[in-house]
Amino acid sequence: MAYKISKDSVPHYVWGEDCDGWVFTDTAALAVKLEKMPPGTKEKLHRHSMSTQLFYILKGEAEFLIDTEEVRTGEGEGVIVPPGATHRISNEGGKELEFMVISQPTTTGDRTDSE
Repeated sequence: MAYKISKDSVPHYVWGEDCDGWVFTDTAALAVKLEKMPPGTKEKLHRHSMSTQLFYILKGEAEFLIDTEEVRTGEGEGVIVPPGATHRISNEGGKELEFMVISQPTTTGDRTDSE
């Protein structure tokens, strides 16, 4: 059975430095989340041993550090982070950053912080 969802109808959470997230689905096989980051915020450097993640930018610009590579993405672009890669996303711009993060399998219980 299919049903309509929106960020108003799914669980909300707060993470990092005043960042917001909404869980569209989080099963053992797949997690789909919408996240927002205010200007000047960044995630802690970390890795997932099992999960592959796709970050897709909806609004703003994101800066990623993936192992030793810096990657800048804008609206309509994304990055794929393979399992085992140390990474973080940051918003160094002057506008709010909004993005989807899709993880397969879920990152629940599969995160090791590096800082």
